[in-house]
Amino acid sequence: MEAAKPAMFYDKGEDLKVHCRLCPHNCTISPGNLGVCRARKNIDGDLYSLNYGKISSIALDPIEKKPLYRFKSGSKILSIGTFGCNLKCSFCQNWEIAHDNPRLYEVTSETVVSKAKELVSEGNIGIAYTYNEPTIWYEFVYDTAVLAKEEGLSNVLVTNGFIGREALLMLLPYIDAMNIDVKAYTASFYKNICGGVLENVKETVELAAEKCHVEVTTLVIPTLNDELKEISEIAKWLSSISRKIPLHLSRYFPNYKMLNIPPTPKDTLFRAREEAQKYLDYVYLGNVW
Repeated sequence: MEAAKPAMFYDKGEDLKVHCRLCPHNCTISPGNLGVCRARKNIDGDLYSLNYGKISSIALDPIEKKPLYRFKSGSKILSIGTFGCNLKCSFCQNWEIAHDNPRLYEVTSETVVSKAKELVSEGNIGIAYTYNEPTIWYEFVYDTAVLAKEEGLSNVLVTNGFIGREALLMLLPYIDAMNIDVKAYTASFYKNICGGVLENVKETVELAAEKCHVEVTTLVIPTLNDELKEISEIAKWLSSISRKIPLHLSRYFPNYKMLNIPPTPKDTLFRAREEAQKYLDYVYLGNVW
């Protein structure tokens, strides 16, 4: 796949290596190699985005599917995604596009925004960058979000929150709402199960909550992050930012590389919701019918 766009947030180093600063991995990438996300490549000492203008998924979704329950409820949003991710979650629900090689379609920011405007008559409020991790699609998301904002559309980011502070602060003025995955509340879970760092994600939640509407999702996985003490700690931390931040506790189903753990018992989710409601005004259950 050819490079499509010079990347942002990187420094040049010795021997034609580059240092990517888009996310906290801070990858040092040798010529011809990719970053952890698989979406950024060093070509002759310069860093390029490989997924600029490349879409793997597009749909007009209910806003509640993001999930966003307290942001323009009842509306719809044009949702787009590409490929790649900067985390390696063993339980990934969208692994086909995050970690595989999906079929891609070429688009421009202008085309996406034009389509979003066409769909306003069907209840569309804007564009959601979702399905895979949108922050590694940074250049395209940024260009599209700026244009969408100029056209009076809303921008929604559905993200794992693992993004560098500089990049986040540059994008936030154009984002109206975010759903941020807080996958657990222990450093060991992030390190061993996701290949990330909890503190970086917490910083994203805290910074974003100052600038736009934020909701948080936690996938509750038996034996790994389902203890009431951990749910309580997540809820208390969110409450220290604002009791009004909605928390979505989602039911886990076996997927990707984690097929040995059974689905989350519903009783576990009910108890988790009751615990979180001690500290937060809005707690919802997901993947439960």
